Amino acid sequence: MSKQEKISRKRQLELTATQLFKEKGYTASSMRDLANEVGIEAASLYSHIKSKEEILRNICFRMADEFFAAINAIDNEPMNSMAEKLEKYIVAHTEVIAHDTAATLVFINEWKHLSEPHYSNFVDQRHRYEKRFIEILKAGIKRKEFLPIDEKFVVLTILSSLNWIPHWYKPGGKMSPEEIGRQLSRMLIDGIKTGHRTGTRQH
Repeated sequence: MSKQEKISRKRQLELTATQLFKEKGYTASSMRDLANEVGIEAASLYSHIKSKEEILRNICFRMADEFFAAINAIDNEPMNSMAEKLEKYIVAHTEVIAHDTAATLVFINEWKHLSEPHYSNFVDQRHRYEKRFIEILKAGIKRKEFLPIDEKFVVLTILSSLNWIPHWYKPGGKMSPEEIGRQLSRMLIDGIKTGHRTGTRQH
């Protein structure tokens, strides 16, 4: 078997395992289940992967890399406000989710099954990712763009809302991932903008 064929088989195993982990959960999915899905002997799996956790680790850290790459690209763009930057972060996060909803669900729900040191490394990456959003909010509050709010609470609220997307998103729907991200960002950001509090209603 050529090197390219081995790579392709390994990718196939990861894609199949992603669906299994999404549908059954990591702990309820066995190597035998995976072997049955791809139509090979269970013993043959170990010529491609070392363990079930290796697949989980690949999924979780690949998705983490994709989320970071998406927001890293935004940091080099010129911004008129922190609200604009936060909107771009939300859209970027949404687009990563929409690109692979199955892997996103595994990333969100199954990372707790990682063993050390991978568990701690993942938690550290998660905190660093949240911190990037928190820094935008802090800067916005300092500039008086945003209300004086609990930044951590707001970030967790935003990410929790976005991370529900893979439960309902279907490719080819009425709105593109970018449009979904922009609509969600307006709903999530307008509530914390200083200019959105008025005591009167316009008729």
